[in-house]
Formats: sequence, C-alpha cells, structure tokens
Amino acid sequence: MSLIPQEFIQELLGRTDIVEVVGRSVQLKKAGTNHKGLCPFHSEKSPSFTVSSSKQFYHCFGCGAHGTAIGFLMDHLGLTFPDAVRELASQAGMTLPVAALDPQQAQQDREQRRLKQNLQTVLEQANRFYRDQLRDSKRAVSYLKGRGLSGQIAGHFGLGYAPDDWQGLARVFPNYEADPLVQSGLVVARDDLGETIEPGASQGQAVTRRYDRLRDRITFPIRNTQGELIGFGGRILDRGEPKYLNSPETLLFHKGEELYGLFEARAVIQRQGYALVVEGYLDVIALAQHGVGNAVATLGTACTAEHVRKLFRHCGQIVFSFDGDTAGQKAAVRALEAALPALSDERSAKFLFLPPKHDPDSFVREHGADAFEREVGRAQPLSVFLLDTLGSGLAMGTAEGRAQAIARARPLLALLPDSALKTQILGEFAKRVEMPLAELRPALALPERHAGTDKARRQESERRHERRPSMTTQRANRLAGLRTDHAQTAMRILLAQPELWSTLSPSQHELLMQDGSSTQALAGWLEAQLDAYPDSSASALWEGLRLAGLLNQVQSMGVADGLEAEPASAHQDLMGALRWVELERIRQRQEELSRDGLIDEATRAEFRSLLSRRRELG
Repeated sequence: MSLIPQEFIQELLGRTDIVEVVGRSVQLKKAGTNHKGLCPFHSEKSPSFTVSSSKQFYHCFGCGAHGTAIGFLMDHLGLTFPDAVRELASQAGMTLPVAALDPQQAQQDREQRRLKQNLQTVLEQANRFYRDQLRDSKRAVSYLKGRGLSGQIAGHFGLGYAPDDWQGLARVFPNYEADPLVQSGLVVARDDLGETIEPGASQGQAVTRRYDRLRDRITFPIRNTQGELIGFGGRILDRGEPKYLNSPETLLFHKGEELYGLFEARAVIQRQGYALVVEGYLDVIALAQHGVGNAVATLGTACTAEHVRKLFRHCGQIVFSFDGDTAGQKAAVRALEAALPALSDERSAKFLFLPPKHDPDSFVREHGADAFEREVGRAQPLSVFLLDTLGSGLAMGTAEGRAQAIARARPLLALLPDSALKTQILGEFAKRVEMPLAELRPALALPERHAGTDKARRQESERRHERRPSMTTQRANRLAGLRTDHAQTAMRILLAQPELWSTLSPSQHELLMQDGSSTQALAGWLEAQLDAYPDSSASALWEGLRLAGLLNQVQSMGVADGLEAEPASAHQDLMGALRWVELERIRQRQEELSRDGLIDEATRAEFRSLLSRRRELG
C-alpha cells in the first residue's frame, strides 16, 4: 500500500486537468461536455475514447479502459503509482510530502530518487560526449553512410560514437573513479581477482581496474517511454565480438522490460494501429528513415511477456519480424509464448518472415518502404503460425504424430486466455489432429466449456464493442443487474456519483453497512472518506480506493460504467436498488421470526411492523 497521504492525492487531482494530461498523448476533440479521441489502448477507426472534465475521468466504450489522470500515466506510460503521482505533482508545481512516510522508508525513497537523477545526468553527459565524438570521427560517419543512414535520421535517434580508448569518458568526467559511472553501466569495474563488479554493488567495493564499457562503437541511446535516457547500445564498427553490446542491468535499465525506439515510435504506433518488433537497432532506424516509423527492437534478449504488455498499451496488434533461418524460427516461438497470455479478441499478433538473406534493414534499403509494407500485409496470423508450429516436423498422418502435436499444444494453449480466438484455434487444431473437440479439450487438460458460458462471453464482448447506449438503455442495463446483488448495484452508483451519499437517510446507510453484507467494507470506507473529504470527486475516490487496496474489487463491479449517468437517473436507480435491499432484509428478518414461532407479543408486533413496511415498499 502506498504511503502517499490521501489529502495530497485529493489536492493533486483538484489541480490537475485530465483533458490536458491525456491530450499530450491523444488528439482530443470537444464533443458536448466531454472530449473524444481514438483510444490509445486499442486500435480503432472511430473514436470511442471519452475524457470528462467534470468527472476528471477517461473511459473507452470500445475496450473498457478507464481511470483518472494518475491511472492514465500508469497504464499509458507504464509508470508505478508513486512515479505517476510524482509526475503529476511536478506538472502542478506541487512537492510530494515525505513527512507522513515512515522515516526510514522516506530516507530510502529520497536516496533512490537522487541516485536515479544522478545516473540520468551522468548518462546525458556521456551522450553529449558520444555525439560530439561522432561529428569528429570520419570513420564512424562513413560507417553510418555506408549503412544508408542520413545525418538527419542519426540526429533524430541521437546516435553517437564511443572512441577507441579504454578510458575515453575520462575526458568528460574528471573524477573517473566516481561510483555513478559504474552504477550507470558506462564504466566496467573489476576487483583484485579480475571479477566484474555489478553496477548495483559497486559502492564501497575495492576496484583495481576501470575502463569504458563501449569502445570503438556506434552508440544508440535507449530511452524509456517518458523519453528519459536509461542506457546505451553499442555496435562495433569493424569485425569483432560481440557485434552488439548493451548497458548491463542497472537501477534505470532492465532489458527484459524496455524496447528500443518505443519512445520515438509511440505516436506512429497509435496512428498505424500496430507495432512492428524487429531484432536490431539499425532495423528500427533504417525503417524509420524510409517512412516505417512504428518499429521497435528488443535489447539483446528474447521478447518477453512484459514487452508484449507494454506494446499492447499503445496498439491492438503486434507484428513480429524475424529472419527466416533456424535462429529466427526459434526466436519466433519464444515471441509466440510471450504473446499468448496477452491475446484477446481485440488484441492480435502476426509473424513476418522476410525472404532469405534479408533483415528489415537490408530489405527496406533494397526494395523500399512500399514493398516492405506489402510483406507486412502478408504476415502470418498468430493462429496460423501456432498451428503450423504444433505440427512442424511431425508425421501428422499418423496417430503418433498427432498425439505428439497434442502434447506440444498442451502448455501453449494453456497460456491463451479464454476467448472467441481460443475457441477458433481449438476448432482448427481439432481438425488437424482428427479428434472431436469434446475429446480434445480433456486431452489438452482444458476445462469443459458450456453453451451458457460461451453465450455470456459473446454478450460481454458485444457490450464492450457497441457504441455508447442511450440513457434509457443504460438505466435498463443497470436495473437488470439488480437481480443479482442489489447492494452492490447501490454501491456501484454511489462510488460513481459520491454526491448521492448525502441524499440517503441514516437507515439507508445502515442497509449497506449491515454486518455480513457484500458491501459492508466498501460502504464503511465510503462513509469515512466522505466524512473526512465531503467534496471528494469520483476521481479522487478512485485513487483513494487504490490507496486502500480496494480498486480491483471496485473495477470488477463495473463502477466506471456509471460515471456518465445523469444524476437524476442515477438517483432513481439508487433508490430502486435500496428498495430491493430493504425488501430482502425484511424477508430475511420475517423468516427468522417465523422460525422462532412468534411466541411473544414483542416478536408478533415486530413481524406486523415489517409486514406493514413491506407493503409500503410494494
């Protein structure tokens, strides 16, 4: 749980305009009292993404994404909650309070922030040095020209050159023995046994030798999605190993999470609706120079699940591009495994295998962007690649081969979430292994599917994709939910429209806070919040729920769906829900009294009173 005070969150959101925050990443247009634009979380052609100034909330009626300004920075930029709060606070001219934090934690937090800022400063200094060195090195410039890169594109990506000097950085860092040079990954440190000291363990260590990590290499600055410099990649000019060298794992840089070029490509990815994942820095840069600006590259590691999740925050489709050789096929299978858990009916992946002896860099230089885009258009859908992979090298005409294919499929299909896509893939696979789907599911150790489950899932998918319904339809949908849990429906309305809490009577408050009710904890929390902060907005409450560890529960209730309801309609629905709650409480109490036999006048009088109230409620 975060230790950031609720008072600070309240004030921060009060000073923040979500339209301005979202508008930095999404082109918004005024639409009535709200703003609309193309959703940054999935691919769409018609805008279904709305931002409400009055509610300080965003909501996509296509994919269901929703949240506050803080949530937008977390989901869109991948920030942690404290970092998102800190970013908004900086924009609002506010200082994050540390007095309320545990003193030890506050001190550690301050030290880590200072260290991160220091490491970023060091990296920026090194980057300026590398860029200056590139301008002065005819050999390095000649190499880039030989790769077909212009000065303009080299400048756009901030390319530089690390000179062929064991301690070249000493020219820009007079104190070459300073710990931040090792902690940032710029300098390699070795102990008296010749062992490399890890960047995170360098402070206080006895170092006998230091030297620049990158020497005689083209440098590629690596930035996070906020544009902050977090590390470098280096490509050797002549023959030698390793051909590519990246920064090590540091406080700033985690290669399994970051993608080269994502900061530069974000806007194009959102506009194009898909991200292209390639294998090298030069592939990204060459494609961008030829007008294909939506490419990113992994950083010396196979594509990870975190890479996939990060890309799906920006688009609805990923196209993985690999060489057609054996190594490329293996890399594609690893990407397939990373992508499967993140797929849905709205998120898809494809696999592009270029002709032999070509990578994206060489192909686009030889054939041009149009030809490359045609290749992308012919990329294999993930479903096709998966099914082909399952049968690859097996004698599918034999029972043994088909059984082996089922064994291969078992761990892979278990990664794929239930969806219409999974149902389609299973159906196709059943045909290939010549087994009825009803028998294939248990062979794959998959749970049985029921028609009712499929129907409910289709209905839910249709609901999330339809255009915003009329208020009458919204109200009917909400009232339909009362048949299941009326108290939760009431809480859903109150959390979306907190000003309605003050319109309830004490007895209605008690209905929601009754012991054992599904809403007891939430109602108690809401009452305490509104006692402390009477003017809380829905967005401030939302972040309060996050701080209290209740946000996941509230999101599963569909609270965001009620944010756009008219207050009068919401109030009417709330009163209807509470009526049902009270009727249910009366029924339960009457049953209790009846079981005890109504043996005295007091219980009989209570029973008659309940009956009278029940008639009043109708």
